[in-house]
Amino acid sequence: MTFWEKAAAELLDIIEWSDDSSDTMVWRFPRFDNEIKNGAQLIVRQAQAAVLVDRGAIADIFSSGQYRLTTQNLPLLSTLMGWPYGFHSPFKAEIYFVNTRNFTNLKWGTKNPVILRDPEFGAVRLRAFGTYVVRVSNPAQFIREIVGTGGHFTLVDICEQLRNLIVSRFADTLGESGIPLLDMAANYNELSAFLTKNIASEFLEYGLEVTKLLIENISLPLEVEEALDKKSSMGIVGNLDNFVKFQAAQAMETAARNQGGDASAGIGLGMGFAMANQLGKIMAAPEGAASGTPPPLPDEGGGVSYFVGENGTRKGPFDRNNIIGQIQSGSVTRETLLWKQGMAAWEKAESFDEFKTTLQSTPPPLP
Repeated sequence: MTFWEKAAAELLDIIEWSDDSSDTMVWRFPRFDNEIKNGAQLIVRQAQAAVLVDRGAIADIFSSGQYRLTTQNLPLLSTLMGWPYGFHSPFKAEIYFVNTRNFTNLKWGTKNPVILRDPEFGAVRLRAFGTYVVRVSNPAQFIREIVGTGGHFTLVDICEQLRNLIVSRFADTLGESGIPLLDMAANYNELSAFLTKNIASEFLEYGLEVTKLLIENISLPLEVEEALDKKSSMGIVGNLDNFVKFQAAQAMETAARNQGGDASAGIGLGMGFAMANQLGKIMAAPEGAASGTPPPLPDEGGGVSYFVGENGTRKGPFDRNNIIGQIQSGSVTRETLLWKQGMAAWEKAESFDEFKTTLQSTPPPLP
């Protein structure tokens, strides 16, 4: 500092801070030998607060406006009083400017997955990230607890600690919420509000306030997401037969657009005919037959089993076709006793309506 600059500081003292950065939270006003003169003009701009530290203790806090300061350092006389101390005044005072605006778009996220017990999927590992907004709500507390005597304090110096605090409380909040995994997305706002409320008191211990905290995404491990995608795909496909037909049509269209050389054209044409033939078979097949396996034959007997009583013994069970074959071969006659489920007693074959036509068309046994 030149002689004239020092002389000007003795006569006129204007203290102000024009912040041109985006991350400075606290800045100490530089003053030669930390001498703040009596009657100095303090200018505090919008979204700022000034903390006066006189002889090592916080003396006052100033919000936006212009102030005239009074200290024990008197203009001009301070230099004379400093003679016994080597031209340095024994009365020291400092001004710390605190940025009180909202610091936005600060990121937080889980470094490691959070293990959670889900009622549907069991134990799952979740990751989450989001943003938050913070501001200095108590400048004196912030300087006492965080800044100390540092002359320049930025977001970088505290962001890591704030992120760790948010992630720790997020894991606890998520575990206590009991919200099923598939319902997480519908509860982001509620989780954000609850998390903000939980960490508010801990931020206030530092003189800070969380004005907004957002959960942008809660994600699953890749293998779990792939399993969910497969399950969702099966639900979207619905009718598998129609899906197979659609896939065949798509493949046929892709082959038709193949614009390779002459050699590939022949191959593509052959593949096209083969696919067209296969597609025709699929389209012609009845519903449920697209897999190439024929459906089971209808049960002509209706699932009914018959028993035959002959010479005091019971034979069976036989289905209806088997009984008809025995009638045609003469093993079962009109007088043969039959029984099926639901009957109270044995009855002659001629009393069964399902066999009357066969019995009438079959001649009786020779005498």
